[in-house]
Amino acid sequence: MYAKPKLIISSLDAERLESLIDSLPGKSFPGKDELERELARAEIVDPEDVPPTVVTMNSTVRFEIESSSEEFCLRLVYPKDIDASGERISILAPVGSALLGLSQGDEIEWPKPGGGVLRVRIKEITYQPERAGVHHR
Repeated sequence: MYAKPKLIISSLDAERLESLIDSLPGKSFPGKDELERELARAEIVDPEDVPPTVVTMNSTVRFEIESSSEEFCLRLVYPKDIDASGERISILAPVGSALLGLSQGDEIEWPKPGGGVLRVRIKEITYQPERAGVHHR
């Protein structure tokens, strides 16, 4: 087991995610407790103070699979913004909640279809709303 990396979350994302969690019925998604724990341990900062290399809501992230150096991109979104493209991941998915607040260079374990995990590294935040000046979305 590796140490959990430091998390930085914008106050806007934290407020919206807390409202989302409060709106969900009881045990409506298995990752609720994990998301709440991640929010509780995060450093909350004003949107203007989020470093440009941190994953925030609506960020697009380029990943590299450690074992193969294969790369892929995903956008971290609210559940209402999920589509069939396969290019978005919901904050309510376990991997989605694990991504929020991580920084470029951080590594996480990614569940493989059919079992097992891949180790992936956040190679680049290709788009971050805060870096683009979008502070009130």
